Amino acid sequence: MHTHFPDIKPYALYRVKVELPHELYVEESGNPDGIPALFVHGGPGGGSDDTSRRYFDPEKYRIIVFDQRGAGRSTPHAGLVGNTTGDLIKDMEAIRLHLGVDRWLLFGGSWGSTLSLLYTQAHRERVLGLVLRGIFLCRKRDLEWFYQGGAGRLFPDYWADYVKPIPEHERTDFIAAYYRLLTGDNELARMGAAKAWSLWEAHCSTLRPNTHVLDHFGDPHTAMAMARIEAHYFQHQCFVEENQILNHVGLLEGIPGIIVHGRYDVVCPLDQAYELHANWPDAQLHIIRDAGHAATEPGTTDALVRATNEMAARL
Repeated sequence: MHTHFPDIKPYALYRVKVELPHELYVEESGNPDGIPALFVHGGPGGGSDDTSRRYFDPEKYRIIVFDQRGAGRSTPHAGLVGNTTGDLIKDMEAIRLHLGVDRWLLFGGSWGSTLSLLYTQAHRERVLGLVLRGIFLCRKRDLEWFYQGGAGRLFPDYWADYVKPIPEHERTDFIAAYYRLLTGDNELARMGAAKAWSLWEAHCSTLRPNTHVLDHFGDPHTAMAMARIEAHYFQHQCFVEENQILNHVGLLEGIPGIIVHGRYDVVCPLDQAYELHANWPDAQLHIIRDAGHAATEPGTTDALVRATNEMAARL
């Protein structure tokens, strides 16, 4: 079974200024003459970490990692002004031009898969291929499944903690209620809501309990960015039309893809990957029989490393 490549350090770090007030963290590692590959993190608002660069063979890939607006090491932290899907797609183009990349491989999981697919549909001539994990199509039914009660039937104990900050009369729309708390003036209420929102996702992300995932999602810095930015995006239907990815799936024709999805993914159920694959014949679908949503589960990590190796051989 494949595991992560050994830890490496970036050979270049950048602060890329985009529209005010945003400044993006960008790094490069691996082989400067290798296949350019962009790691597109999840959330939105999740940020990258040292593991992000370890899905790629550093001898074969020029590994590019960035933090999206308001996330990770980008500034301002948890900023919502000028933070939309269209802005993030423009930022990816700004990074490509800043680094002098002609075409690149996109590697994205969860929201990172959404953003990678939307970028490809907008700039297909710049994409060599896609490695995607935990497909999130960002439709109304996908949001309602996780944030309005469907997943709560599988995790009723953790669901009870998720609903606790929201008054009974506001529970017909949890995303709107959380958005109100997370953008309000009460600092204690903001932090409490951020941790409740983020830990709900953490508890549901892995097939088996994982303290590392819980600690990461429960960290106040991470929780605030994830909760605020996710609620902001989801309150606005991710700033895309309903079913936009599948409505324009023909734009993916001819672009090779490898989709990796956990059989027991509760955050983004498998039907999303299955439907995408059915409409995108150039993509492979690998269903991981002993995994949930997280990229760090052993079977999923194995499949993702195999996927980047396969893409390197192809490209």
